[in-house]
Amino acid sequence: MLKVRIITPDGLYLDTEAVQINACSLEGEFGLLSDHMPMVAMLEISKLDIVKADSSKEYAVSGGMLQFKDNIATILTDSVEGEDEIDIERAMAAKARAEKRLQAHESDMNMRRAEIALRKAINRISVKE
Repeated sequence: MLKVRIITPDGLYLDTEAVQINACSLEGEFGLLSDHMPMVAMLEISKLDIVKADSSKEYAVSGGMLQFKDNIATILTDSVEGEDEIDIERAMAAKARAEKRLQAHESDMNMRRAEIALRKAINRISVKE
């Protein structure tokens, strides 16, 4: 078994046990099982799948960092939402706003922010569906 801790700027979001964790780092997708070698990975804006003995739950993470050592996975992220917490209408509206900003071709800073907002919205929609 693995211990999984997800921490956001608001504090501890989740403290649970799992059989496996599936995530996506900057280098690609990976899975963690107990007794995996220690590692640190930068997470993409992506799905995080926590697999328990009798169930699995997906989360939308806004990137961050995962540290794994001694069968403890600690995930630091700016935001995380479980599939049951995602407001699909809000996510669709955020996607539409980001697409509109990208079409406006504003400054480089606004374009980058719009790209990130779009990726987060698409990720949330993907986890919810």
